[in-house]
Amino acid sequence: MINKHPIKNPRVTEKASNISAQNIYVFNVGVSTNKKEIEKAIFSLYKVRPVKINILSVPRKNIIFKGKKGTKGGGKKAVVYLKKEDKINEI
Repeated sequence: MINKHPIKNPRVTEKASNISAQNIYVFNVGVSTNKKEIEKAIFSLYKVRPVKINILSVPRKNIIFKGKKGTKGGGKKAVVYLKKEDKINEI
């Protein structure tokens, strides 16, 4: 399966906001994407070349909400490192 947009959205959390000052950005990505696809997508969207990309799996979590069992989350996230002079302003 070929995914047109490997980057789903920026991951907006407290930790991701704190490290963005160091030119490190976190994105939710598709489960079947790899580092090369993410690198191409970052360049096409933001016109910057990443120095390094780390991909992490986000595990599913069992939850109980209003007395009903279910699962939430799961997927992948990408941590993108940029040069000091590069910035992503749309996040």
